[in-house]
Amino acid sequence: MLALFCCMAVNAAALEGAAPGAATAPAYAPALDQTEALRGSQAAVGRAIGDYTLQDREGRSVRLSSYRGKPLLVSFIYTGCFQICPTTTRALQQATSVARAALGDGRFNVISIGFNQPADSPLALKSFAAQYGINAPNWEFLSPPAAIVPDLARDFGFAFVANAAGFDHLLQVSVVDAEGRIYRQIYGEDYSADYLTEPLRQLVAGTPVADATSLSAILEQVRILCSIYDPRTGKYRVSYGLVLEIAGGATFLVWIIWFFLNEWLTRRCSARRSRA
Repeated sequence: MLALFCCMAVNAAALEGAAPGAATAPAYAPALDQTEALRGSQAAVGRAIGDYTLQDREGRSVRLSSYRGKPLLVSFIYTGCFQICPTTTRALQQATSVARAALGDGRFNVISIGFNQPADSPLALKSFAAQYGINAPNWEFLSPPAAIVPDLARDFGFAFVANAAGFDHLLQVSVVDAEGRIYRQIYGEDYSADYLTEPLRQLVAGTPVADATSLSAILEQVRILCSIYDPRTGKYRVSYGLVLEIAGGATFLVWIIWFFLNEWLTRRCSARRSRA
């Protein structure tokens, strides 16, 4: 079943001045259509990525074409998130460590792209990487100019929507082949090492295999992440409503089980006393 997750985003003031199409917080925008977002993501498989120029953590220009020649893993994050993006980044870190051990050092590269501009500056990405201990030599964090974010996201099949409720976006890692074409899309909050290692192994060995997974089956793995905008404070906050509903439901279920168990024990004791 499709799950919804919430995370904290940056102060709304930090989003002022963002370019059209960037992750701003307009008064209203429709929520991300999950099925359409996934369909667009899958449609990107086989697509050649444009040669965009971004900036690394030191502010140096980096062209995406410079990563050709080896398989590449690409994730999209925004640094104002303190819950889901760090979780997925740590999961990606663990999975790539396993893949590196299985395939050898230097066999593939990883980049994380900050899509929330202008907030996701090179300095912000450098701080994010340092905070979560990402220091692998084959992993870079890149900041695109705000003007190219929509085209960049479209090339990768990465869908996101910014609205008064926050940011909805697909949790995906794109597996790109050595020629710069998207080979596979991996979805979810917790990236399994097998899901990443196997397509990388296929690309390294030169034996690509078509992914026959159905759209409906993939949809079960997709996680949509959202942050809640509070107009009273002008800030983003975590929404605890779903957590409270789950906790309340679990408490009620435990109480019902206890009630029936207590009733059963009481009747059993009464029956024993009657026979005695």
